[in-house]
Amino acid sequence: MLCGMSVVTRIAPSPTGDPHVGTAYIGLFNHTLARQGGGKFILRVEDTDRNRYVPDSEKRIFQMMAWLGLTPDESPLQGGPNGPYRQSERFDLYGDYARRLVASGHAYYAFETAEELTALRAAAQAAGHVIAVPSRDLDPAAAQTRVEAGEAAVIRLRVPAAGETVVNDLLRDPIHFQNREIDDKVLLKADGFPTYHLANVVDDHLMGVTHVVRAEEWITSTPIHVLLYRAFGWHEPVFAHMPLLRNADKSKISKRKNPTSVEWYQQQGFLPEAMLNFLATMGWTHPDGLEVFDLEEFGRVFRLQDVTLGGPVFDQAKLRWYNGKYLREVLSADEVARRLHAFLAGQKTELPYDDYFRAVVRLMTPRLEVFSEFLEKTPYFWSETYPVTEKAQAAIDGARDLLPELAATLKNVPTFDAAGIKAAFAAFAEQKGLKLGKVMPPVRAAVAGTMESPDLPELLATLGRDRVVSRIVKMGS
Repeated sequence: MLCGMSVVTRIAPSPTGDPHVGTAYIGLFNHTLARQGGGKFILRVEDTDRNRYVPDSEKRIFQMMAWLGLTPDESPLQGGPNGPYRQSERFDLYGDYARRLVASGHAYYAFETAEELTALRAAAQAAGHVIAVPSRDLDPAAAQTRVEAGEAAVIRLRVPAAGETVVNDLLRDPIHFQNREIDDKVLLKADGFPTYHLANVVDDHLMGVTHVVRAEEWITSTPIHVLLYRAFGWHEPVFAHMPLLRNADKSKISKRKNPTSVEWYQQQGFLPEAMLNFLATMGWTHPDGLEVFDLEEFGRVFRLQDVTLGGPVFDQAKLRWYNGKYLREVLSADEVARRLHAFLAGQKTELPYDDYFRAVVRLMTPRLEVFSEFLEKTPYFWSETYPVTEKAQAAIDGARDLLPELAATLKNVPTFDAAGIKAAFAAFAEQKGLKLGKVMPPVRAAVAGTMESPDLPELLATLGRDRVVSRIVKMGS
């Protein structure tokens, strides 16, 4: 907890598409910061952009947060004392607050048409300064009269003409913005809809948000927000702008170069724990150098001010490495089997959850990084019509004289377990004057159809004597 205060954080996603890894990333840091001091973590839906609104996006955001275990204390689902938590349901608030700024002189009615604004922007760009809005100089009483007469108008923030606005960011030195370079941003549109700037600040204040932790792309908007806090006479929150997730070429992460939907990673069979662990290392390093740690450990040692600003690379290969570590070293064998079975059921693949399934999973886990690889790497466990690779076929063809004898040998192994099978191979090789490298590969090829499979004695023991002997006989004929 920072500064001895009860921390209240939030994320405020817009329901405009797939649930994004960036939302999960920012959500993780906000959730952890709030939990550290027994504070509150709020999920607010910023759905005032109706042109980009996607009907099922909100539900999918909730599902993403639930999958990750980042449960908010207040949200449209949980409710809470600061609701409603959808901006579309807080509509009347924003107009009242915008007009309060007009009354105090910190904002003004602007009547310029779209065509006039286009011309003003072109002139401002040519002159190298921000747009000068003529309505800024109107007599407030005259402007009020025009509004009451029904003339269309927006409400704009009146940015001070001189001086500077300083943004204090926990992760950076103070950032100085010259007021003459800041536009008089629209706060309330002519149709009564708020812009992001107004709605964001009003909601954060009314919901008691103490720490605004968001992506660094919002830095350029923050002087507007600081001016709004000061215009209302409200205490400013602590701002901390997190480094953006990057592609390998350091460009901003985008679905053109990297899957950005959390749902995609779910469908590939990534674990939520691995995803959280990976995201926690985006801009932050465990003080003891640990790479693998859970959410509880992250909350124990994390300090927001320790976040570094170099652009963290969302490296899918590294995420796969994390996932593999969790499968092999963190989860128990039974837990891996249980989760994998549930994943396959979700993919419409029904396999019995029995001793055979669990044995196959235990055997294959060291060779897996994500659950979606399981079926493609294990067809020979489930069917007698498994594919045979070119290399495997060559191994079979080169040992057709040996395969019948090997089938007979394995049929007569006293105890068909890994140790018994290994001893039988050693005895057969010694009897024939061959190295094991000549004996075992054709058996592997015959029973699995590939040269890439687990330890052969373990594989044969898992498949069972009858299946193994039948396959060797069939492939050797």
